[in-house]
Amino acid sequence: MIPRFRSSLALLVSLGALAGACTSVTEPPASAPAPPARTVDAAIAGSIAGTVTFSGTVPPDRRLPLDSDPACVQGDGPNPLSDAVLVSDAGALRNVFVHVKAGLDPAYGFATPADPVVLDQQGCRYTPRVLGVRAGQAIEIVNSDPTFHNVHALPKTNDEFNHGQQVKGDRTRRLFSAPEVMVRFKCDVHGWMAAWVGVVAHPFFAVTGADGAFTLAGVPSGTYTVEAWHERFGTRTAEVTVADRQAATVTFAFAAN
Repeated sequence: MIPRFRSSLALLVSLGALAGACTSVTEPPASAPAPPARTVDAAIAGSIAGTVTFSGTVPPDRRLPLDSDPACVQGDGPNPLSDAVLVSDAGALRNVFVHVKAGLDPAYGFATPADPVVLDQQGCRYTPRVLGVRAGQAIEIVNSDPTFHNVHALPKTNDEFNHGQQVKGDRTRRLFSAPEVMVRFKCDVHGWMAAWVGVVAHPFFAVTGADGAFTLAGVPSGTYTVEAWHERFGTRTAEVTVADRQAATVTFAFAAN
């Protein structure tokens, strides 16, 4: 019995070793590295430029009660007009945020600027009232007034924040990680204060100045949807085709609602 048992045991051991030798572990395929982001060739890039106008009767704006906090009163006096609607004698509309809304090849990549965009508080008003920032780029919020402000951002896609700045010279840095047009800022201490921030994933945006003009530089060739946004009058869109080394033009016209 013992020799037969040993023969059977040896056979089992041999079969086990053979089975182990035939067994293989399938490794999951290594994920392919992401392709490098496509970059815009500045030598052949085009641009989009234009103007934004307003027609009709400009709606009257309210006066701001700066005299409710003496620290707010500066050169414009105790009750200046709101700067929500600024239209020149020629009909140029200021503080319009213009950006490429759609059509940009998602393969393009753009480095996030290292320097922050500055949003100041002067005379208990946000300066500038409308600005653009890249997703992931810091916004530095400054209190230039000798009074208390709290910076209250009210995004819908990004995270809300509410940060107090007690003394003149206080600075706060925050950022929004996702594109969002537009993010409203307010101050819960001074209810008339308002600012609007357009958060975009690319550098093709601008805010109109006193002449209502804007330029989006370095735009690769393609057909785009360009949007113009105003806090009081809403949005306008236009389709614009950009060719290599060419400057495309577009105009936007707003009227009283």
